Amino acid sequence: MSLSSSVRAWRDQGREISISGRTVFVTDRGEGDLPLVLIHGFPGSSHDWAGLVPLLPGRVITLDLPGYGFSDKGFDAPYTLFDQTDAVEAVLAELGVTRCVVVGHDMGDTVTAELAHRSNAGELAFAIEQIILTNGSVFIDLAQLTRGQKLTLRLPNRPSLFSMPTVILRRSLMESFTRTAPPPPGAVDDLIAMIKHDRGDRLMPRLIRYIEERRVHQDRWTAGFVDFPGPLTMVWGTEDPIAILPMTERMKALRPATSVVPLPGIGHWTSIEAPERLAAEIERALRA
Repeated sequence: MSLSSSVRAWRDQGREISISGRTVFVTDRGEGDLPLVLIHGFPGSSHDWAGLVPLLPGRVITLDLPGYGFSDKGFDAPYTLFDQTDAVEAVLAELGVTRCVVVGHDMGDTVTAELAHRSNAGELAFAIEQIILTNGSVFIDLAQLTRGQKLTLRLPNRPSLFSMPTVILRRSLMESFTRTAPPPPGAVDDLIAMIKHDRGDRLMPRLIRYIEERRVHQDRWTAGFVDFPGPLTMVWGTEDPIAILPMTERMKALRPATSVVPLPGIGHWTSIEAPERLAAEIERALRA
């Protein structure tokens, strides 16, 4: 698929960084000594934040995790959540970040959980001052996987020999939206274009294995959040058909200091569906 003007503009404001032989696409705009680091989910990319970034204060950093967006999509490369977290660490080291606020979405919540686990253990070279989570399966046993996700998980754990038909991708993505929280015009086309860029759709049977990792390491990543000493806020679209609202209730029970901010009428893709509302809640969390 051709790239929309929005995606091309996003690409043009970023740059590529070489990390351990991989090329990672990064955007870094604004100024400030406490940058916001935005970590996207599956099957999206840093472009998921394109409508949000201009609304945020200070320095804002995004990246395409390896296997996604404009970053390297090597068919033989590893894509575990631990590898993705290593990539985030390496990018922030390259950018000279010593302290930050991490904002996660979807799978990015789990990368954030691993960062929190490493931070709690004193293993990071930078300090995480605050965590803000948006809709993601922080408790995988509560996740309501879509039909498309379940079907992709049944495929062999290797790159597909063939490109995924656009109609199937569109149908699968539409399952993550709802009638009450439909995608904005052009949003699904942009998601599909970024997935298909550089044959990325053929990697989806491998990339989606993060769900299986989530099940294996649930205790580790729950502890990462529960034991995190700084502020943790969950800004949650209440209409999400996958990462349902009871996930926030469980986190609140396990970690009473957690701040939960429901977004009525918003679904899974908070930064795409309601960037203004999400930006306002992020700013409110930063001021708290």
